[in-house]
Amino acid sequence: MLVLISAVFVTVLNSSMVNVVVPVIGREFGASAGQVGWVITGYLLVYAVGIPLYGRVSDLYSIRSTFTLGLVVFALGSLVGALAPNLVVLVVGRILQAAGGAAIPALASASVARFLPPGERGGALGLVLSSVGVGAAVGPIVGGALAGLAGWQSLFYASLVLACGLVVGAWFALPHTRPSGERSFDLPGGLLLGLAAGLFLFGVTQGQVEGFGSPSSWGSFAGSVFAAVGFTWRIRTAAHPFAPPDLFRNGPYVAAVVVGFSSMLANVTSLVFVPLLVSEVNGLSPASAGLVLAPGAVALAILSPFAGRLSDRVGAKPLILAGLGVMLLSALFLSTFGAGGSPVLVSLGMLGFGSGFAFANSSTTNAAQAVLPREEVGVGLGIFQGLFFLGGGTGPAVIGAFFAARERAGDDALNPLYGLGAAPFSDAFLMVCAALVVSMLATLWLRGSAGKGTKEKKA
Repeated sequence: MLVLISAVFVTVLNSSMVNVVVPVIGREFGASAGQVGWVITGYLLVYAVGIPLYGRVSDLYSIRSTFTLGLVVFALGSLVGALAPNLVVLVVGRILQAAGGAAIPALASASVARFLPPGERGGALGLVLSSVGVGAAVGPIVGGALAGLAGWQSLFYASLVLACGLVVGAWFALPHTRPSGERSFDLPGGLLLGLAAGLFLFGVTQGQVEGFGSPSSWGSFAGSVFAAVGFTWRIRTAAHPFAPPDLFRNGPYVAAVVVGFSSMLANVTSLVFVPLLVSEVNGLSPASAGLVLAPGAVALAILSPFAGRLSDRVGAKPLILAGLGVMLLSALFLSTFGAGGSPVLVSLGMLGFGSGFAFANSSTTNAAQAVLPREEVGVGLGIFQGLFFLGGGTGPAVIGAFFAARERAGDDALNPLYGLGAAPFSDAFLMVCAALVVSMLATLWLRGSAGKGTKEKKA
């Protein structure tokens, strides 16, 4: 558990601390905002594609070997990034980091589901997810401090050192799982699934930059649809498909995926828009803006283990509904009183957001693994985690485009209760409310006892 928690922490820390130095990297290499944006976009694309692939690999090969391989590739990417002489090499390093780092969340969740008894899985998943909150909270602070002291390259050297230490820990601490008798890996199916996710995310990012009517955006969406149709055909016809078709006929599992995607979309969007709000409207410095987010991150880190353990006892569904309800009320509070209001009120809204997400997030992951046959845990949680992070990449871009349109229109806020002077931000948080309503509706299809154990496949 120490290795799993530390690995998730390092990958989240790496992402959040590198994001804050992207403007510095752009100035050093003389790159435009669109060009340097590939430092983030390239990472997200490969990350979203890689997680489901690693999930399936964990069903066929040793988790210890696969986890260690992921850390080695992540370390190699960190080294390439640290030594990068230009932006192209740096983006290659980030892609390698993502190709290795994608193994971490996929295999961490699968390891918990395989190695621990049902009554302990929720608490363990909560501990793993709490490291996400800690990494997200300290990442910008660590990144800013290291970049100021030793340059942005020091961030990659730090990731390299941490990853090398984790390689040793993973090899000696993680249990060795025997590979399944069937070693067939449906590479075409995996590539089609990855292509569908990658093209979708690329279409979203291009839509934010060039408009959703641009050929690069709608063309990517069309390609994503074709890839998804190809994936559906492949898993129905292949002798050993990447994922069994029954997985997508598993109603409670699909409901958990929708909840995870929509709730992560709402959470990451709030984490992006709150610093923008308090910087542009309230005039706070980046450091002060980070302090506004801190209460929510701390709440997420503290409450996630408790929420996970509680979901083992009472089931995941009531905790997910409660968490999403708190997130919905917090988003509505931000839309009504936070946008253009005191930063203290914004911070209070983010405290509620982090608290609600702690209960919803760990319980949703527990609900997903609980309804999967044991032999499908790896691929099932891999697809769940992949779409979970895809929601995080989709939200800021889609709602960012909506925000820009409302800003250009200059109309009154859509929220009838809003009376301050930052209407576009109010509208953005209202869209976050819509995503959370979708999550709550999907929760109705979860099993009431979800979270109490992984089921065995019927003969």
